[in-house]
Amino acid sequence: MPVEIERKFLVRSDAGRRLSRASEDLCQGYLCRHDNDAKAEVRVRRAGSRGFITIKGQGGIARPEFEYEIPCEHAEAMLKLCRPALIEKTRHEVEHAGMVWHVDEFRGDNQGLVLAEIELNNADQAVELPDWIGQDVTGDPTFRNANLAAHPQAWRRRLAADR
Repeated sequence: MPVEIERKFLVRSDAGRRLSRASEDLCQGYLCRHDNDAKAEVRVRRAGSRGFITIKGQGGIARPEFEYEIPCEHAEAMLKLCRPALIEKTRHEVEHAGMVWHVDEFRGDNQGLVLAEIELNNADQAVELPDWIGQDVTGDPTFRNANLAAHPQAWRRRLAADR
C-alpha cells in the first residue's frame, strides 16, 4: 500500500526560497475532508498544466496516500465542486543535504504562511534541517492543507497563541 511519510515545518526566513531550483503554482481543493465520519480526504490539485486526484487516509507522520494524474480539464471541473475555499500556493523545490524540500508559499486567504515539507523513506529517518527551518508542525492539524482550506485564519491564531 502506498504510504506518505512526511514532516512539516514553519519557515522562518526566505533563504530557502532563494535557493529554489524549480517553482510551480498549485491550486487545490477538497471534495472530502477528515471529520467524524470520513476516514479519508480526497484532494484535487492543478499543478501547472497537470491535474491530480489524491486520496489520503488518516495518520500522523505516515499515512496511506493514493495519487493519480487526471486530465487538467477534469481537475479544473472538480475544483469547482470543492468547498470551502481553495488553497493557492507556489511550491519551491529546494535541495539541502541531498534531500528535496518543498517550500510552500501560500496566497489568497492564507497569504503570509510559508511551510516546508520533506518526504521520508521511513518515519525514523534522520533529517538535516536547513537554518531557514523553524518549528516542527507535523503533528499539528492546524497546518494541514485541508484545514487551511476550511479554516484559513486558524494558523494565525495558533501562532499568536504560541507567542
